[in-house]
Amino acid sequence: MKRRIFTDFDGPIMDVSDRYYQVYLYCSEKISRPTQELKILSKLEFWELKRSQVPEKEIASLTGFVEEKQAIAFAHLRRATVHTDPYFAYDQLLENAVPALEKAQAAGIELAVMTMRRRRELEPVLDRYNLRRFFHSDRIFCLDDDYVKTVDTQDKPKLMKLAQTQLPPVQEQWMIGDTEADIIAAQTHNIPAIAVLSGIRNHTQIIKYKPNQIVSNLSAAITNILER
Repeated sequence: MKRRIFTDFDGPIMDVSDRYYQVYLYCSEKISRPTQELKILSKLEFWELKRSQVPEKEIASLTGFVEEKQAIAFAHLRRATVHTDPYFAYDQLLENAVPALEKAQAAGIELAVMTMRRRRELEPVLDRYNLRRFFHSDRIFCLDDDYVKTVDTQDKPKLMKLAQTQLPPVQEQWMIGDTEADIIAAQTHNIPAIAVLSGIRNHTQIIKYKPNQIVSNLSAAITNILER
């Protein structure tokens, strides 16, 4: 029986929390006025707010940017900065990811990665961590460098449609991801969705989208698949 796993990159494989936090610190410094007193959130505090989908302006307000103009400037700067090259260096490979991928590969499951990263943002990381051994070139689905993004919940289903068109049929397939975009992409094509809690959404947020399962990380997701 042929089986396939699609996995998101950020969340199941890469820990992006430090990148997001470093951008938060940078934006707080750039937006603040001289002598302005701020309450800089700890990484734990900040990341739980992000995972709870607290709006950018509210995070700015909690930091001390109570003026609307400053809060808006903070939000705009964060969005413009978080996906820039200097900050990708803060991403870290989740320690369970490679053993989980090895386990799936050894079991004969075809692996594909599906991510909202642009190709220039993805490929250097695949090389740095020797991840291409898991994902053949025609099993890498990401955004072209010149792609004009809309929103992830619209763009990711388009990637899944492309994958379903290009790849040969299999008897079973799954999508593993950490956001609503992953779940919607899977549901749009009647693919079981497994949500992991190692990324940018907490349980309260991700359960709203009714994935087939919610597990702690990629390792748990793949173990559940293999135990079917």
